[in-house]
Amino acid sequence: MKLATFALLAGSTAAFAPSKVAQTSTSLNAFTDELGAQPPLGFFDPLGLLNKADQDYFDRLRYVEVKHGRIAMLAFLGQIATRQGQQFSGDIDLTGTSFDSIGNGFAAVGAMPSEGVAQIIFFIGFLEVAVMKDVTGDAEFPGDFRNGALDFGWDKFDDKTKLYKRGIELNNGRAAMMGILGLMVHEQLGGSLPIVGYL
Repeated sequence: MKLATFALLAGSTAAFAPSKVAQTSTSLNAFTDELGAQPPLGFFDPLGLLNKADQDYFDRLRYVEVKHGRIAMLAFLGQIATRQGQQFSGDIDLTGTSFDSIGNGFAAVGAMPSEGVAQIIFFIGFLEVAVMKDVTGDAEFPGDFRNGALDFGWDKFDDKTKLYKRGIELNNGRAAMMGILGLMVHEQLGGSLPIVGYL
């Protein structure tokens, strides 16, 4: 009886064994060696956004990823700084509402005067339209906004170091996107987090 049970179980495991999949050539193979396809995941596109993509579409997605990563890094550090107590001195509006009277996180959105929210939206719009773009057409990669004016030693690096530093920025941006998402979720759940404090 034990032998029959064992044979039955061993035979049923064949249903879960990996089968050989024919190698097909798709446009995905063009992006498997791009920056960001790193161990342990390698090339990761679970939603299939690049199934029929060309290089221009990939560059657009990479530009958006870098931009959102930069915004998330600022947002995460802003959360940490304001929760630690670092805020502007003075008033946010003419009626006397002080910066330190405005809460952190989601509480700040409802507490800010509508004029302040409008200023933020217009400022971000101005940055999008006039500042944060490749004006000269000399960008080396998606998200390169130096425009021949800013360098900070970038041109002194060799190609390997440039690729390494771009990978660092990409990974830090990915981590910051997950980090700020985690802070926002935990704020809605309530409770206390180490370092960040009571949310």
